Amino acid sequence: MIVHDRYHPPPFSPENAMPRCLTLLAFAWFAIDACAAEGPQTAPAEPAGMQRIFNGKDLSGWDGDPRLWSVKDGAIRGETTEQQATVGNTFLIWKEGGTKDFELRLSFRCSDINNSGIQYRSKHITEGKVRNNWVVRGYQHEIRNSDKLPSVAGFIYDEGGKRGRMCLVGEKTVWGADGQKQIVEKFLDEAQYAQLFKLNDWNDVVIIAQGAHLQHYLNNRLILDCTDNHPELALREGILAFQIHAGKPMWVEFKDVRIKSSL
Repeated sequence: MIVHDRYHPPPFSPENAMPRCLTLLAFAWFAIDACAAEGPQTAPAEPAGMQRIFNGKDLSGWDGDPRLWSVKDGAIRGETTEQQATVGNTFLIWKEGGTKDFELRLSFRCSDINNSGIQYRSKHITEGKVRNNWVVRGYQHEIRNSDKLPSVAGFIYDEGGKRGRMCLVGEKTVWGADGQKQIVEKFLDEAQYAQLFKLNDWNDVVIIAQGAHLQHYLNNRLILDCTDNHPELALREGILAFQIHAGKPMWVEFKDVRIKSSL
């Protein structure tokens, strides 16, 4: 008697071909169903020991143009008008610490006329040709009141740098040691983003930076994943700041700002 097992399957014949095909097909559908069941990646639970870095009352611990930054209804508010404009992009800088490996959580809302940003692993520029006293350069989590890709809240912009929009919403991107960008995966489309983003309302942000790995979450869902191994331009530490963009009058607000950092 010949015994066949998984290591010594029976030879191919028309009689056993159909069962094998059905088995493979069933396995393939199982794999697809398993992936679909996982669904979109959600933000991890908030860790213990998060530090609140905005007291909800005043701008203690922060530094920016006093004409443009204030506290309103428990939120940091940056605002420009025709009468009170900014010369160049300007920032509200957290004075009490930097960002290296960290997790940042906050909520924001803004007008739809202009844009703003959350700077991290960035540098306060005080020398050379600067247009105001609060110029910051580095990684920026874009802030916008729009649900039309690609110009939406959440993408990584290289503020003051050479790489522009480093990683767009919906992308898993790797900047390699050769200095080149590779898009590994696209996992979020415009319809999904529009369903996720809250126009004219508060939106929750989680930014996690561990070594070269950067992740942005919006309203509890992963919206981009970037690994930055650029040999010259990758950033591993720096300051945290909020932006008011030059140009048309605008406002932006931030609240519930908290961080857990190794630096």
